[in-house]
Amino acid sequence: MIPASSNLTYTDADLTPKGFNVYEMSGAVPNLLVSGRRDYYKIVLRTGDMTIFSGDQTIEVKDTYLFFANPHVPHSVVDRSNGEKRYACLFTEAFIAGRERTELLHSSPLFRVDASPVIPLTDEQAVFMTGLFRQMLLVHQGDYARGDDLLKTCLELLLHEALRLQPIQPGLPATNGAARITRLFLELLEGQFPIETSARPLQARTANDFAQRLSVHVNYLNRAVKEVTGKPTSVHIAERVAVEAKALLQHTDWSVADIAYSLGFDYPTYFNNFFKRLTGRIPKTFRKAKV
Repeated sequence: MIPASSNLTYTDADLTPKGFNVYEMSGAVPNLLVSGRRDYYKIVLRTGDMTIFSGDQTIEVKDTYLFFANPHVPHSVVDRSNGEKRYACLFTEAFIAGRERTELLHSSPLFRVDASPVIPLTDEQAVFMTGLFRQMLLVHQGDYARGDDLLKTCLELLLHEALRLQPIQPGLPATNGAARITRLFLELLEGQFPIETSARPLQARTANDFAQRLSVHVNYLNRAVKEVTGKPTSVHIAERVAVEAKALLQHTDWSVADIAYSLGFDYPTYFNNFFKRLTGRIPKTFRKAKV
């Protein structure tokens, strides 16, 4: 029997010990559904009229689409559809582990926070994707001895199709020292997120902090990042901190002070000034506007 759910919320208990599960679902999704931060990835195939809030993105979707939920990016959903049938699979990074598959995961829209988490599908594409989910359901419920390998193959094919349907910007080419150090800087920056607790605040907040961790002079780091990306190191840091600040304001009940401390600000007033400079609004105003 295929498990059904009336919404898109899941808990770690929904995952098998191997770190994978797949569902066919029906029924309406509650109007405002906020996902907590999890340790697993999720891919949803569905048809409907919805608004998806992912990180600081607001995406209006209709018809049939794939939605990729990244454990590093909290999300919420406003559903205006009639609860059409949908599919979802959940899996941990450990389940899909393996050099090539892990690289595929990290380069896919599922992992990159700068890519859209939604891919609209044509009727033909929807039929193909539905077939993949149906295949995963059959394998997951069956007793095939190498079922896990087949499930990983289906996931790999799904991710490849996502890359084909929604091309993303290629990673920075490691053709020279500047490109290499820039890539390492961006990976180190992104690796600090998400912030899970205010008790473990952000450690690297300045170009000097990152230069020390990368064992290079700060001037070299700044020149390399500006040369490769066109933006200063400080701008990359500020923009990423702002994205996390928006996510914490929207998806947690932490106080503004706790959010400020978790992001490495010594005083809430410093955070208020920073947030207003980047967004034009103070944190409390932004939070109220998202309620």
